[in-house]
Amino acid sequence: MSPEPISQPVAWQGVGQVAIAVRDLEKQIAFYRDTLGFAFLFRIPDAAFFSIGNTAGNLRLMLTVPEKPEFDHPASILYYKVADIQAAHRELAGRGVRFEGEPHLIARMPDHDLWMAFCRDAEDNMLALMSEVREG
Repeated sequence: MSPEPISQPVAWQGVGQVAIAVRDLEKQIAFYRDTLGFAFLFRIPDAAFFSIGNTAGNLRLMLTVPEKPEFDHPASILYYKVADIQAAHRELAGRGVRFEGEPHLIARMPDHDLWMAFCRDAEDNMLALMSEVREG
């Protein structure tokens, strides 16, 4: 039996929040706030919230101590957009962020080149920087 047709599509507005399971909340707050420079929003007993980006549609990041064993696993890889990946890499490496390598070209697209660099947070979760580099 197939599902009923959608009469009214859902008005998706993008991703609003991403959660990363952490073991040492204080250590991870310091990494994301002080090392990466994300804007700290607020904290509740077992979670901390940050704003990523500089527009009204910011992504909210939640660092959380897992409530149940099934939530206790490494994070998915989050790709953080930066305007200048070379400058971001230099700045963050200077702050002690452990990178897996230098920023590198992933793909040449019709209107931009896609660059990425991979690094680790304070609990060894993989993160990625990405930049859409346009000519000019």
